Amino acid sequence: MSSQPLPDPMSPQPSRIRRTRKETDDPFTIELEPANGAASVGFAPGQFNMLYVFGVGEIPISISGDPGEPRVLMHTTREVGVVTKALRQLKIGDVIGVRGPFGSHWPVESAVGSDVVIIAGGIGLAPLRPALQYVLSEREKYGKVVLLYGARTPEDILYKPDLARWRAQFDLDVYVTVDNATGRWRGNVGVVTTLVGRAPFGPANSVALVCGPEIMMRFAVQELQRRGVGGDRIFISMERNMKCGFGCCGRCQFGPLFVCKDGPVFNYNDVKDLLSKWEI
Repeated sequence: MSSQPLPDPMSPQPSRIRRTRKETDDPFTIELEPANGAASVGFAPGQFNMLYVFGVGEIPISISGDPGEPRVLMHTTREVGVVTKALRQLKIGDVIGVRGPFGSHWPVESAVGSDVVIIAGGIGLAPLRPALQYVLSEREKYGKVVLLYGARTPEDILYKPDLARWRAQFDLDVYVTVDNATGRWRGNVGVVTTLVGRAPFGPANSVALVCGPEIMMRFAVQELQRRGVGGDRIFISMERNMKCGFGCCGRCQFGPLFVCKDGPVFNYNDVKDLLSKWEI
């Protein structure tokens, strides 16, 4: 899978806010479309954009939309700094700058013929959503497709309408768990990694895509390997302090790698030694 890069990666392209919505108490989603009749730039599942709020600054955010609809760019994030605070205050019709897409992508094309296991923790479901959308659009090319998703509480669950729709599909297995049950929750309770042992997939012929807090990804990998999934068939997303988008500033250096251009999606075997070094 390939995307069409911008001629100048330093030049933000104007994009207009098409829609905004609050996902939970903290995460929110904005949908963008090209402004002034500009052509849309395709993206691959797992890539990210640099979103620039004029007069405030820019921030890297994974694309969480449908790769089959490249004209609509969907980004889900939480308010953690001045740029995301400014993004949350934008209204429909406001214009921001977009650079990208940047980075590597989930291996959805090379996974054809395999079972696909998607493991997401918290807001980590956002970078994985395009991969699941792509796989479902080409469903006949894959074996079993399993989504394992964990959130802190039922109130923290992302994309509830999507989850309801996905659960209704007979050819997709969806398991959702929460760390702490509240209210009328009657589903699974426990961290998402507890779902790996009973998920219906064939370990020898599975490709696993994992995104979430780093500690969650470590334990997810351990559980996958305990099931028999090889490290060469496990892929993780590492979003670490990205600033420029193409390896110029050095903020996202990860040992000998740069997350923005060598990642954010990595094969586990390529980074397992780096993950074991706490000082990196």
